[in-house]
Amino acid sequence: MGEISKGIERALRTRPLPTGAAALRFLLKAEKGSTKNVARLAGVSQRTVQRWVTDRPGMRRRPSPAHMERIEEAVRRRWQPRVRARQRARAEADGFVIHTRARFGFVAPAGSSDDPRVRWITQYLSGEVARELFAARDAGRGEQQQMVILARALGHAYFRDGGRRAHGLGIAFTDVEFADFSIG
Repeated sequence: MGEISKGIERALRTRPLPTGAAALRFLLKAEKGSTKNVARLAGVSQRTVQRWVTDRPGMRRRPSPAHMERIEEAVRRRWQPRVRARQRARAEADGFVIHTRARFGFVAPAGSSDDPRVRWITQYLSGEVARELFAARDAGRGEQQQMVILARALGHAYFRDGGRRAHGLGIAFTDVEFADFSIG
């Protein structure tokens, strides 16, 4: 998962994801206590899950790092579904603010400095951009496609000042160090 995808995921949640034992407890609760369903999600046997959650002294085991990744991925998919839908609808309707530090460059006329350089940018982007980002993410397109969408949107809003100047300026958006999104 790239920095843009991580930033979008953080923006859609209002509380942090449970980790470790709390993630396992959440998954058990979400699956109505069924160790069989949790075992299917984690790719282990039902008995293994029972060992992970037992209260008997000396019998409790911990999930391996690979199994914890699977558990945390399952938790990520199930965490706050209504809140995520509400935040997404708000972003698509009202837009969002992106806070990013990345390498920006542009193609400009001769005599100007068009070398890419690292910039901190905080910029409001419209709901149309949010719809494009979510559509790309839902279609399974990667981080590269999301960077193209953001480069086009940031080029229009930040560098071309909403179309009032620098017509025909081409934007390069690479080396994203972080990307945070604020919705509503």
